[in-house]
Amino acid sequence: MNSLPVTQTPEKKLGVKRRKWKLHPDPSLVICRPHIPSGGPARIQAIINRVLALSKQDTNALLDRLRLDFSERHRDLNSILDANFKLVEPYTPENTTLSHTQKMLLGAYFTMEYSVSSAALFNPSIVRHPDQNNLGPNELRFVMSLRAVGEGHISSLCFRSGIIKEDGSILFDPVSDIVEMPRQKLETPFEKATFVQRVACFAPEKKPLGDLLQRLPDKFTLRDIDNAIVELSCQNVTDDYAQCLQTIQLVAHANYEINFHKTQSISERIIFPLAPSEVAGIEDARFVEFHDGDQQTYYATYTAYDGKNILPQLMETKDFTHFKISTFNGNGAKNKGMALFPRKINGKYAMLGRLDGENNYIMFSNSISRWDEATLVQTPSQPWEFIQLGNCGSPIETDEGWLVLTHGVGPMREYSIGAILLDLDDPSRVIKKLTTPLLRPHEQEREGYVPNVVYSCGALVHRGELILPYAMSDISSGLVSVKVKDLLASMDDV
Repeated sequence: MNSLPVTQTPEKKLGVKRRKWKLHPDPSLVICRPHIPSGGPARIQAIINRVLALSKQDTNALLDRLRLDFSERHRDLNSILDANFKLVEPYTPENTTLSHTQKMLLGAYFTMEYSVSSAALFNPSIVRHPDQNNLGPNELRFVMSLRAVGEGHISSLCFRSGIIKEDGSILFDPVSDIVEMPRQKLETPFEKATFVQRVACFAPEKKPLGDLLQRLPDKFTLRDIDNAIVELSCQNVTDDYAQCLQTIQLVAHANYEINFHKTQSISERIIFPLAPSEVAGIEDARFVEFHDGDQQTYYATYTAYDGKNILPQLMETKDFTHFKISTFNGNGAKNKGMALFPRKINGKYAMLGRLDGENNYIMFSNSISRWDEATLVQTPSQPWEFIQLGNCGSPIETDEGWLVLTHGVGPMREYSIGAILLDLDDPSRVIKKLTTPLLRPHEQEREGYVPNVVYSCGALVHRGELILPYAMSDISSGLVSVKVKDLLASMDDV
């Protein structure tokens, strides 16, 4: 292979330091999901009848074995089995009283383990932890999010935490051998004005939305929406009308809230797809610590994927325990890779995006949920980015400007990470840029699910050092660091 000598690479000149830490796929981290075999009610009833035909002795013995094999893999197996039994309870024989053991065993037959990160742990982002107590001088506690991929290439969101020490070394917290899904809050109230704002642009026909709103009170829940849509669908409606109702329901369910137990360590928390719009994946969350006056909120922009369509989404939390998920809307809320600035600029929210899949854009808005007008910021200009550009996370504020890490795609579909600097007061203006990659895959990073890729969803700066977690070929993750002053000094004026 022809390449520059190691001593002459741009990374070496910049002083980029690859850390020893690596995170690889881990098949041992499993959650429990409902497992309803295809075949409809008849098959469900057949399975139930087979289980109920077991003797009491065999039923007890089988459940005892299951508890022995699986209880240590899940914190509350009984609650999981009970919840999944309730999903099939309507199909149990009428006038039959089931014992607690039978209910638990039936729950087990309609439960499956799913290894959330058996295929990949990649596309990380990193932010300051909301709890900075009990640290030494000049130490910083962080939260890292990662995209976890398992069977069927379903993507979910998992977390790690740790401390950046005063000397720049990084110490990760122990990782639990248990992961758990949150509880979804189905009774979260919607208000009509907010609901219309969320769904109107997805529903081209006004009548279905109008008819739905007439059946809903001023404040309503997802259950109320579902019930009203069932009532309307039972009427003699056209296919277009029914399709519009289905779209409204899909978008409504993309707006929800979830809660984890506060006692769970952050490595035990897994955000697995819950809404129909994200059933095939929660992809590439870009977390940012956002400040609005004295208020601090963590936002994450991510891509919901249903197997065919993508939907840009916003995740909001203050403590990584309670999360609120909502949809973006507007002409600018398109494609992947939206990244929010960490504060308002000139009184408006600011967002980077890649509307056309090729170039970097910036948008400003009075509302964090609606994005319309976009201004072109950067087009491919270097050989390593000729195919397309995108961001690698939210901009980082420095004294000299907004530091934006970018990704570029070049020959052989090789992904590299670069950087640009935007004007602090007018971030639609690029004032500096790297003309050579900050990071590109080396030999040990080229092999994976998608070869020849280095990629990140967000970095942070601590004591003048850029801490950049990055993915290696869509399978594993690593860390590099570089002095911010050295990085800025290596940029060319534009």
